[in-house]
Amino acid sequence: MNEKRKNNIYKSLMLIIITALITSILTTIAVYSSVSEKNTELDNKIAEINKKIKATYIGDIDESKLIEGALEGYVAAVGDEYTEYLTESEINDLKEEVDGSYVGIGVYITQLIQTNEIMVIGVIKDSPAEKVGIIAGDIIKKVNDVEYVGEQLTAASNKMRGPEGENVKVTVVRDEKEIECNITREKIKFNYVSSEILENNIGYIKLSSFEGNCAKDFEKHYNDLQSKGIKSLIIDLRNNGGGLVDQSLEIADLIVPKGATTLITTDKNHNEEVSKAKKDPIINMPIVILVNEYTASASEILTGAIKENVNAKVVGTTTYGKGIIQGIYLLKDKKTGLKVTIQEYFTPNRNKIHKTGITPDYEVELPEEWKGKNTIDKEFDTQLIKAIEILK
Repeated sequence: MNEKRKNNIYKSLMLIIITALITSILTTIAVYSSVSEKNTELDNKIAEINKKIKATYIGDIDESKLIEGALEGYVAAVGDEYTEYLTESEINDLKEEVDGSYVGIGVYITQLIQTNEIMVIGVIKDSPAEKVGIIAGDIIKKVNDVEYVGEQLTAASNKMRGPEGENVKVTVVRDEKEIECNITREKIKFNYVSSEILENNIGYIKLSSFEGNCAKDFEKHYNDLQSKGIKSLIIDLRNNGGGLVDQSLEIADLIVPKGATTLITTDKNHNEEVSKAKKDPIINMPIVILVNEYTASASEILTGAIKENVNAKVVGTTTYGKGIIQGIYLLKDKKTGLKVTIQEYFTPNRNKIHKTGITPDYEVELPEEWKGKNTIDKEFDTQLIKAIEILK
C-alpha cells in the first residue's frame, strides 16, 4: 500500500514537472514567435520601402545613409533624450573625450526637453568658446547658419568639431538676443582639475568634468594642498555636467568612511545595486561643495555622497537633476554603438535626483552679470564668499 502511494505521488510530481516544462516551452515559443513576427514585420516594411525608393526615386541613393537614418530613427523612437544610436564618428568622438582631447570649440552641451533647445552647460577654460565669450546658459541656435533643435544635439556637436585651424560660426541666443560667434577650432586639451589655497588655509579644488583620470588628478591636487597646511576644503562643481560615474565614486572614496554607501542604482527590473566606499578616506576636514543649476549627473552623485556621509555643506543653487545613467555598447561591427539609459540613481539616503536635483544648504545666487561664466572674479563670487565664511 505504501509502495502504491509512493508511485502515485511520484506520478503526480512527474505530471506537474512535465506540465510545467511543456508550459515553459509553449510560453518560450509564443514569446519567440511574437518577437519573430514583429522582426519579420519590421524587415518586410524596410525591404518594401527600400525596393520602392530604388525603383522610383530620381536622385542618387547612398545606401549607408539610408541604413544610418533607419537606425537613428528606430532608437530615437524610444522617446528618451539620452538614448541614441551612435555612428562611427560619434564613437570616435567619445573615445577622444575620454582620452582627454579633441578638436573643436570647447563647450559642454545638453538638450532642454521642455523647449527642444541645445543649451551650453559648461565652457572649458581657455578654450576657443571662452575666448569669444560663450557662457553657460547660452542657447546654441545655429552652426554655420544651419538651425539645430534639441533633438539634433549630436549633429550640432559634430558640426562644431572639425579640422584644427578652421573656422566655424556658432549663433547663440542670450537674453532673447542672437549673438554670432566666429570661432577658430583648436585641439582641446582637457584639464579637469585645478586648485589653489585661499585665505584662512582653505583649500580649493575645481572639477570641470568627470573624464579621463580626474580622480587621480583630484587626489594629487589634494595631497599638494594638504602638504601646504590647509585646514578645510572647498570642492567647486559648478558648471560640471558630469561624466564617468566611476571617477565620481573614486573621489567619494577619498572622503567618506570605508563601507559607507555612496550610490544606489536601480535597473528596469527594479534590481538594486548599492555602491560602498572601498577604502579608508584620506580627507578628514570640513568641506563645502559649490553647485549651480548646471551641476549634473556624476557631479550630483559626488555631492550626494559627501553631503549625506560627512555632513558637508552645499552652497549655491539647486542642481540640474539628471539622475539617470547611460551605458555605451559597441555593436558587432566594433565601429558603431548604442547609448541607452540603463539605471536611475539615488543618494545614499535614497533621495531622488532625476528632474529634482539637490537643494543646497545655503541658497546663494551669483550677481546677474556673472551667471554662467566659467571664471568669476573672487570679489564678485558670492557663492565662494559664502563658502569661505562657513569654513572660517
